[in-house]
Amino acid sequence: MIGTVYSAGVFGFEASLVKVEVDVANGLPGWVMVGLAEKAVQESRERVCAAIRNSGLHLEARKTTINLAPAGFKKSGNQYDLPIAMGLLLAHQALERPLHPFLFVGELSLTGELKPVQGALLFSILARHKKFAALICPRANAREAGLIKEIGVIGCENLVEVLAFLNEGKKPPVEPCVPAKKTASGNDDADFSDIKGQCLAKRALEIAAAGGHHLVMMGPPGSGKTMLASRFSTILPPLTEEQSLETTKIYSTLGLLDSRQPLITTPPMRSPHHSISYAGLIGGGDGLLAPGEITLAHNGVLFLDELPELHRDVLQMLRQPLESGDVTIIRSKGRLKMPARFQLIAALNPCRCGYLGHPTRNCVCAPGHVFQYRRKISGPLLDRIDLHVEVSVLTERELFDDIPSENSQTIRKRVLLAREKQSKRHHPFKPILNANLPGKLLKQFCPLTPEAMRFFRKTFPTLKLSVRAHDKILRIARTIADLSGTEAIETGHIAEAAQYRVLDREGEL
Repeated sequence: MIGTVYSAGVFGFEASLVKVEVDVANGLPGWVMVGLAEKAVQESRERVCAAIRNSGLHLEARKTTINLAPAGFKKSGNQYDLPIAMGLLLAHQALERPLHPFLFVGELSLTGELKPVQGALLFSILARHKKFAALICPRANAREAGLIKEIGVIGCENLVEVLAFLNEGKKPPVEPCVPAKKTASGNDDADFSDIKGQCLAKRALEIAAAGGHHLVMMGPPGSGKTMLASRFSTILPPLTEEQSLETTKIYSTLGLLDSRQPLITTPPMRSPHHSISYAGLIGGGDGLLAPGEITLAHNGVLFLDELPELHRDVLQMLRQPLESGDVTIIRSKGRLKMPARFQLIAALNPCRCGYLGHPTRNCVCAPGHVFQYRRKISGPLLDRIDLHVEVSVLTERELFDDIPSENSQTIRKRVLLAREKQSKRHHPFKPILNANLPGKLLKQFCPLTPEAMRFFRKTFPTLKLSVRAHDKILRIARTIADLSGTEAIETGHIAEAAQYRVLDREGEL
């Protein structure tokens, strides 16, 4: 007798249908599993047999063959226990109801309890695409899978509840998903009003948020670079519905979602330590196709503190993702294209000791050491970062006087208005931020007034910048114009945009 049940496997950030075929026949009792099953899947024998026995069911010991089809790709993960158990019960005629309308995923404990699996959202999307009647999964994954409204989700605590649903139609209750309300930084108390002084840096962060531009801050230790970066997410708009689902899928694949509030509605912010390896940042490693921090920061922010302290080869690997918005990992197990459209916010000291140019403290670095410290950030990488900002030491008045500062909510309103202008202007093109405008659209969407054009033509050659920097200045000026509410780019907008390329000036690196 053969029992057929449908399950799913994950490859990259998509789920693929897996047919679980269980055959029981006369012969020497034993268990054979075929279909490129990895170790964790092969070990399901002990879990499944104990779970069925401890759920009050008895199956005759017979020759058992389990096939996971298609056999072309490797089956990994912990989600095959439940479908294998269902296939066994069907093959032993312990179940009479056909199971082909349902997609089964779940790990079984020895007591028959259903334990959560990774990728529940992907399985729910697959169930909708393949037109299954329902997805049967662990209760802990029900909220996450329920984000897809077009598919029924049956979340069960144990194997007994699964059988009760299949035999008697008893549906366990499913609690609705409640979107998270906390900020992307995870700190509800963080606010721009906490920052004293630093008007130029705050303005640059507002421009970066409005246009999606990359930004690097340079200043001495304790000047507030990390504090500024940690509050950047408080002025970012929420994710669109498409971006939210896209980001949630990534975190679902890795099992990083909050089971109570699985939907990610705010831009994620990742802040890895500067000792991170290239595999940790970009992805892959040791033949794996695992995502890195740039993929986890997709549709959000990647903050790299102490930028020159990162390994030079790690920094160099950022060049291609910053331009393309994705990364392709090629390993012995295959190749995988991963999304990596993030905003880079970086911070660095002006030298190794940190006090080059400090108004009151002397730098103790030799000129050669300063050059060696700076050259870890290559010119091509720096060229891809839109905004360069110098963060200065606070004056006595800024430090001690109670000078009111704008809060995050006020700045965020201006950012939202600027993004609305971009969305309307770029229609019917795919909604894109100014930072991502293709070169062929710059002339159409970045018109300069005659005075601004004369000023730009006169000053640009003196800046000794690249053609890429020329385009970035136009995109930054476009964002500044959006924040000021003007359609044409004026001279002041070009002048302000050009000042944010300080690290490109001759002699800086």
